[in-house]
Amino acid sequence: MHLQESGEMYLETILILSRQRSKVRSIDISEEMGYSKPSVSRAVGLLKQGGYLLMDKDGALTLTEVGKEVAEKIYERHTLLSEFLMWIGVSSETALEDACRIEHHISDETFTAIKKFAQGE
Repeated sequence: MHLQESGEMYLETILILSRQRSKVRSIDISEEMGYSKPSVSRAVGLLKQGGYLLMDKDGALTLTEVGKEVAEKIYERHTLLSEFLMWIGVSSETALEDACRIEHHISDETFTAIKKFAQGE
């Protein structure tokens, strides 16, 4: 299953929430992302079908290895791109918004080059 940008956003949000609390449920995602409960429920179902998420009997969500890989990749991109854009003079608000858009479309080659540049390599 190829993930669309929205699927990547859900996985990234679950990763971030899982670092802040012991259990992540659909309602937490709904509140964090500002989406309706039915929209989140549908997305969670698709991510479970795709092998990116597991849900226990209490409704707690856990990223699978594949889901965690995708989430960490997107989160790393978001973090580095935001910092890089602020470093070159973009306001923090704009940098965060732009990084969120860029992180889903940038090639691995370009991201790796930006990462090396940002790290002084």
